[in-house]
Amino acid sequence: MTTTATSPARSAVPARSAVPARRTSLVASAGIGIAATAGACVATIAVAAAGRAAGISLHVSDAPIPIAGFAVMTALCSAVGLILAAVLQKTVRHARRAFVRTTVVLTVLSLVPDVLADATTGTKALLMLTHLVAAAIVIPAVARRLSA
Repeated sequence: MTTTATSPARSAVPARSAVPARRTSLVASAGIGIAATAGACVATIAVAAAGRAAGISLHVSDAPIPIAGFAVMTALCSAVGLILAAVLQKTVRHARRAFVRTTVVLTVLSLVPDVLADATTGTKALLMLTHLVAAAIVIPAVARRLSA
C-alpha cells in the first residue's frame, strides 16, 4: 500500500494585501478628519458670531478679528492635528492614546495666547471657548479612527 501526500486545496481568489486596507483606512480617517474640521469651522464661526451678537468685542490689541478668521485658524490647526494623527498611526503602537494626550496638551497650550492677549475679559473668554469647541469636535472624531 502506498501513500501519497496531497497539498491543501488553494483558493482561486487572491489574498488581500494589507497595504490597500491600510490605505483605505487612512483615506477613511482623513475623510472623517476633514468632515470634523469643517464642522469645527462652522461651530467656531457660530460661537464667534453669537459672541459678537451678545456684545462681546472681537478686537485684540485694537485690531478686529474677522469672523472668517476663526474658520481659517480652526482649519489650519485641525490640519496640523490630522497630520499628527497620520504620523502617530504609522509610528506608535497606541496611536489613539498618544493622539488624545498630545492634542489635549496642545489645546491647553493654545489657550495661553488668549489669556495673554491685549483684550477684554469677555473677548479672551470667547477666544478660549472657540478653541475648546473646535477641540471638542475634532479630537474625538479623529481619535475614534486611530488604533487603540
